[in-house]
Amino acid sequence: MSAVVVLLVALALAAVVGLWVRRREGAVRTSDRGGASGSRALALRAAGATDGAVTVLHFSATWCGPCAAVRRVVSAVVTDLESAGHRVSDVEVDMDENPQLARDFGVMSLPTTFVLDGAMRERSRASGVPSSKDLRAAVLSASDSPSSE
Repeated sequence: MSAVVVLLVALALAAVVGLWVRRREGAVRTSDRGGASGSRALALRAAGATDGAVTVLHFSATWCGPCAAVRRVVSAVVTDLESAGHRVSDVEVDMDENPQLARDFGVMSLPTTFVLDGAMRERSRASGVPSSKDLRAAVLSASDSPSSE
């Protein structure tokens, strides 16, 4: 009988953790980790980030299935905002080819997406596939910050 209770408690705990993880998946969270300096800034520029423009930086890998969905979402949002006159760059970084940059950003899973303001400061991040609506709001918020002018 006690084994059944332990099993039920373990299943309930696993369900709660699973729901919590699923709820956070793809959620765009605000962050403020300061600007990129030194080798991190050089690596961002080498990857295609542009000073003065909001950058949507997404880490991916060839073996990552959901990364293709992130690629589509980011491309659509960036194209839409650029056509509306915003300066936005889309930078995709292969985590296997750039492990140091992934470590610098604290990437723990793929896909992971960051929104950087014009000073290359991290403003938002999402693990998983963000919604177009949430990503667009994060980019617009970063472009409104004084540092992106």
